[in-house]
Amino acid sequence: MNFVVKLFPEITIKSRSVRKQMTKILRANLRNQFKRHNISADVQNRWDSLVVVVNEKHHDDESVRRHCIRILTHTPGIGSALEVTEHPFEGLPNAFELIRDAYREAVAGKSFCVRIKRAGQHDFTSHQAEIYIGGGILKETDAREVSLKNPEVVVRAEIRNQTLQIVGHDMRGLGGFPLGSQGDVLSLISGGFDSTVSSYLMNRRGLKTHFLFFNLGGSAHEIGVKQVAHYLWSSYGESHRVKFVTVPFEDVVGEILKNVETSQMGVVLKRMMLRAASEVAYKLRVPALVTGEAVAQVASQTITNLAVIDKACDHMVLRPLAAMDKQEIIDISRRIGAETFAANMPEYCGVISVNPTTVGDRRLVEEAEQAFDMEVLTQALKSARVQRIDEVLDGSDSGLDNLELVSTPTLNDVIIDIRHPHEVADAPLQLTNNEVMTIPFYDLDGQAANLNHSGRYLLYCQQGTMSKIHAHHLNQQFPDKYAVLLDSH
Repeated sequence: MNFVVKLFPEITIKSRSVRKQMTKILRANLRNQFKRHNISADVQNRWDSLVVVVNEKHHDDESVRRHCIRILTHTPGIGSALEVTEHPFEGLPNAFELIRDAYREAVAGKSFCVRIKRAGQHDFTSHQAEIYIGGGILKETDAREVSLKNPEVVVRAEIRNQTLQIVGHDMRGLGGFPLGSQGDVLSLISGGFDSTVSSYLMNRRGLKTHFLFFNLGGSAHEIGVKQVAHYLWSSYGESHRVKFVTVPFEDVVGEILKNVETSQMGVVLKRMMLRAASEVAYKLRVPALVTGEAVAQVASQTITNLAVIDKACDHMVLRPLAAMDKQEIIDISRRIGAETFAANMPEYCGVISVNPTTVGDRRLVEEAEQAFDMEVLTQALKSARVQRIDEVLDGSDSGLDNLELVSTPTLNDVIIDIRHPHEVADAPLQLTNNEVMTIPFYDLDGQAANLNHSGRYLLYCQQGTMSKIHAHHLNQQFPDKYAVLLDSH
């Protein structure tokens, strides 16, 4: 069980020193994640790729394979990953036989083409190898025809010096830069579409993303935001430890509602958040803030209002969604698995937007703020709580502590694989004694009402986080009917 990791193309055009540094960080990130999941694997560095060699003791463990695939498809900095089988290269005739046998079933009755990459000193070119191997496959298998333009199957292999690698599975990577290669940021997260997507985009760009939550809606709001922040971290940033900071902001909102002029409330709230965020960022030694604001999406996000809001703090404020449409943001949220969280997260910020101004005037805003008691903001910051992100779902305040976790299902349990269809295709879940249903997490709530709840359903996902959250939510509608299937690894 080996994998070849192709670098994200933007990394390959960097200078030699920068590329070397990014490859080093990516290698360390992968090693950290394999170690975290108790997978014995060696990550080897090549100039144009990384090679993951999984220990032989794992070679027949399908659970380990699924974990490896998830890590490689969710780690920033990877353009693509190839699952390969490796053999000594003993000449083209021997290579042809190995490739033919590996692809015999896949090409049966289908059109195909052969793509060979070659490195090293050989007495043939890549094109000559493709012709030789393609002709042999057409002659000695049940393949229908060779099609160079629109093949149904692409037969792929790489010949590197005296090694033959036969590609069995080509997986698209997350792209971006290796996490930690671009520094740290503090993302203001509310749990809605915008803040979750902006946090994800920062992770993908190689920025170690800490989370800052301003609690406007009590414990239920905090639990929901912790769940989505933990999901983003465990899915796309697990190689690094980050912080989750909670600042109680109910009294700040109350002070604004009581003393700030109505039309300025939205802008003043955002300025108070940036002031508080800047103080937190100083303590965490983080140089920049991230928000999910998009130009003109709501009244406080006109370009003039954003300019006034930014004057409240000294830190750089990054807005990765600035030019995005709402549907684009929702589409990304769906693709990364955060849509379910966002769709069920109340928009608490909206409670203070009454006849808001759309034309920011710094003088008017500062006059409105003179009626605000800054001691309220100071007390909110004194009450801030800092946690490690991997600990936010521990304990009774997570909302997940009463869930049943199952390692070995009974014969009557029905398994629901709630992973994204791409994940299912890359590494199908196969159980011999239980019925397995495939319902993506984003369709689960809608389809749950049509299920027969006479028995027990076990939800499955690779990390377990999404399964726990959905099981918790569904048990509120169907008590004790949902549990979580732990991966055997």
